[in-house]
Amino acid sequence: MTTWSEFDTDAPIIAPVFRRRLTATGNLCLIATLRTDGFPRISPLEPRVFEGELWIGGMPGTTKFRDLDRDPRFCLHTATVDSMVGDGDVKLWGRVHDVQDAALHERYAEFLLEETGLDLRGEVFRPFYAADILSASAVEVRDGHMDVTIWKPGVGERVVRKH
Repeated sequence: MTTWSEFDTDAPIIAPVFRRRLTATGNLCLIATLRTDGFPRISPLEPRVFEGELWIGGMPGTTKFRDLDRDPRFCLHTATVDSMVGDGDVKLWGRVHDVQDAALHERYAEFLLEETGLDLRGEVFRPFYAADILSASAVEVRDGHMDVTIWKPGVGERVVRKH
């Protein structure tokens, strides 16, 4: 399993594209989870990078979090608003694990207040998912070709150029 900090160091092409897309969309991504019948579910999500981890948080009791409670596998896709993918595109695959640490939740609530103005101080975060990143890919269009960068832990990144 790979934390965000480890991924950020090990994926110098993909991680900056992910951060750039998060900034461009106000942290909007789409998360794919698995429904009880095995079919994928796509839901909007605003992940955050905080204290070296990628956090998959949101409103408790939603179907996406019930899915993750049952099966922790996910695919996170940066929101694409440009059909020419001019600003890049990233997918992260992984598993979540619930982190129940009151002091961490307090720090995160302060972080959210500063970053978004949303005041969740004193709230209980259940679940509060950290993402373990298992693989990733990015697409960037440059100079008339498309570069697909693929990352796996222990292997690093490789670029496949499509003409």
